[in-house]
Amino acid sequence: MKRRDFLKAGAVAAPASMLAAPAIAQGKIEWKLPTSFPAKAPGVGTNVTTFADRVAAMSDGQLTFKVFSGGELVPPFGVEDAVEQGTAEIGHSTPYYAASKNSALHFFSAVPFGLTAVETTAWLRYGGGQELWDGLYAERGLKPFYSGSSGVQAAGWFKNPVESVDDLAGLNMRIAGLGGEAMRKLGVNAVMLPPPEIFPAFQSGAIDAAEWVGPMLDQAFGLQKVAKYCYVPAFHEPSAALEIVVNKEAFDSLPAHLQAVIANAAEAASAETTAQFDYYNAVALQKLASEGVTFANFPDDVVAALKKAVGEVMAENGAANPAFAEVKESYDAFLSLARDYAALVKVPTFTQRL
Repeated sequence: MKRRDFLKAGAVAAPASMLAAPAIAQGKIEWKLPTSFPAKAPGVGTNVTTFADRVAAMSDGQLTFKVFSGGELVPPFGVEDAVEQGTAEIGHSTPYYAASKNSALHFFSAVPFGLTAVETTAWLRYGGGQELWDGLYAERGLKPFYSGSSGVQAAGWFKNPVESVDDLAGLNMRIAGLGGEAMRKLGVNAVMLPPPEIFPAFQSGAIDAAEWVGPMLDQAFGLQKVAKYCYVPAFHEPSAALEIVVNKEAFDSLPAHLQAVIANAAEAASAETTAQFDYYNAVALQKLASEGVTFANFPDDVVAALKKAVGEVMAENGAANPAFAEVKESYDAFLSLARDYAALVKVPTFTQRL
């Protein structure tokens, strides 16, 4: 393609309202990319910066992103709104941060006692999950891409041991998603704070307990400086997905090869981030334990109470929202298969290692 033809194609592919004039003149596109997280945070931050670097490299600089850290361009919980409204062409977040729009979005982030990270990827790719996700987001003019997971998270940090359900009642706790709804049924005052506010609130006593991610990120945020009891695993987030979300009009305006670059860069960032969490969570857990942190499981009666509460939460959301019920049917169908397979093949293998 001749240079003048290439420039014409670029002008058609990228709406003038979205691109700076110099960028169009050079045949290059630069988009704004806000994230919900601190851009320098391990895992959640490197997920977006890795993605942006890969897109720039794979497109040979034709498509680049200016990454804005959480709260820098838009509020951490407002990324999807910004992309929908055109304030930014593309964003990075986790779907349940926008669950007030549609409770079905929880299935694309994390579901209590649900699928693991690998199983979530399997459901999205082969079990119809991505098609459901695409359909829900298309209603708001968005196009979503799975970009990785934190894997199994921690259930939370507590200043005192949790020995029974009674120890939860009355606590002010930062906890996300459907897990927060379940905790409320056990008497917890569950609050949703954006990542930068978690440590200050925990340190000041504004909250009594805090759930964030897991050893790597919890250590980076300093939660071990406030509490020494960390409960694992997370009943509420056996995996927690990250997303790249694109304004659909902007995405459709791109030539096919740049659309493919975005899709493949998200997939590459997904594999890298999931591996990063698995490796550095193991390293961080050992370090935290050596510093006096006690890692423990919730007592059986607490787990039983949480399972009952989660069942009620899922039923209530399904009754209130047909989309939630529709996605749940697909999700649960694969969850049943995945559990049978894991019980027969995966769990015995891990048990035999011990």
